Amino acid sequence: MQIYGAAHLHGPQAIGAPHTTRATNSTSQVESPKIQDEVNISDTARLVEQAKQAPDIRQDRVQSIRAQIASGTYETSGKLETAVSRLLDEIG
Repeated sequence: MQIYGAAHLHGPQAIGAPHTTRATNSTSQVESPKIQDEVNISDTARLVEQAKQAPDIRQDRVQSIRAQIASGTYETSGKLETAVSRLLDEIG
């Protein structure tokens, strides 16, 4: 709206878009390649997820082993040989 003094007020004016679009030739436009999102999950994250999926501590098994240790029947020669063998395998 424009004001030209107190006696010269103009009424409402039409509102137009600030920019007009022109028809373009579709052959002149170059299409950009499609962008695709990609997710990479690390091996550490996979291991963490597997640990989360693992069952909680088996209390029945823990109690059983504690009872065997307390009674002195847990440590047998066969278990000791197996433990030493596994230790030597890990050491090299």
